Amino acid sequence: MAKKLTNQNFQQEVLNSSQPVLVDFYATWCGPCKMLSPVIEELSQEASGYSVGKVDVDEEPALAAQFNIMSVPTLMVFENGKVSAVSAGYRPKEQILEMIKNA
Repeated sequence: MAKKLTNQNFQQEVLNSSQPVLVDFYATWCGPCKMLSPVIEELSQEASGYSVGKVDVDEEPALAAQFNIMSVPTLMVFENGKVSAVSAGYRPKEQILEMIKNA
């Protein structure tokens, strides 16, 4: 299961992670987010060499603002504490895996 990320654990779970982290910025009311959710869960269960987390932008507006989230879903790959890839909108699983691999 994708880890729920909050202002309290983001530094530890994402920015200080020794491996790449795929972060899904989403909202519960967002249609494309609901379509993407099972893909994110699948990726989190299959994760090897990376981890997966989710940020609810309505519950964590400070994180959404910090990373300039203008639309949801937005996917970001973090490596060594920095954003290495960004994608807005729904993406199929294969494209997300490519994004992680090429980040």
